[in-house]
Amino acid sequence: MKKKLDILRRKTANDKPYHQVIEYETADDNATIATALLDINNRSDIKDINGNNVEKIIYQHSCLQRKCGACAMVINNHPALACDSFLKDYKTDTITIEPLRKFPVVADLMVDRSILFKNLDVIGEFLNSQADISDKNYENAYEASRCLQCGLCLEVCPNFYEGAKFSGTASFVPTARLLNITDSRDFKRLKKAYISHIYEGCGKSLACHDICPAKIPIEKLLTSTNAMTIWKRRRK
Repeated sequence: MKKKLDILRRKTANDKPYHQVIEYETADDNATIATALLDINNRSDIKDINGNNVEKIIYQHSCLQRKCGACAMVINNHPALACDSFLKDYKTDTITIEPLRKFPVVADLMVDRSILFKNLDVIGEFLNSQADISDKNYENAYEASRCLQCGLCLEVCPNFYEGAKFSGTASFVPTARLLNITDSRDFKRLKKAYISHIYEGCGKSLACHDICPAKIPIEKLLTSTNAMTIWKRRRK
């Protein structure tokens, strides 16, 4: 299998971005964008289509099994995890690989996603008391716990942008989890933050539901969380 990988590159955030096209060939039918990038970085003799040396491609990765969300990027204009993007599934000869667009670029395909954790801190993602898990709230709490914090949901969200009060689905899902398992004191605190930073800014486009690599049922979580916090149908 042979593909041309058109990678948007820059050494630092202040450098002008440029495209470098690498002709990549592999005998592995299950090769992914992530394994291709790893292979390229491990080869000292590889050159691009213009005969230029290919310096190490900077990007984030860890588990390579769709468990950590580190390798989120834009592939052929579609936000995805590189470890879950198989070369054989792309029908075009050239695959364009770019960094996520709603986060500051550090270098090449690596972006600064610290806003994800800053937003969780603003909302107050912690409990002052012991969690209360029961058969009634277990399913929602479990589903929400599977969030990878990859940022793909924010990439496709029409309401999330830098500096916005709206924190997006990456904050909503962990907040929904805590709202399901907390007592009345923490519930009131989290409810206030939820309304201010999530409910009031969400346009309910549900683009996040379709893009989520963990397949979290975001629409269902949104409905049940709104019922608890806005319509006061508190779980018993």
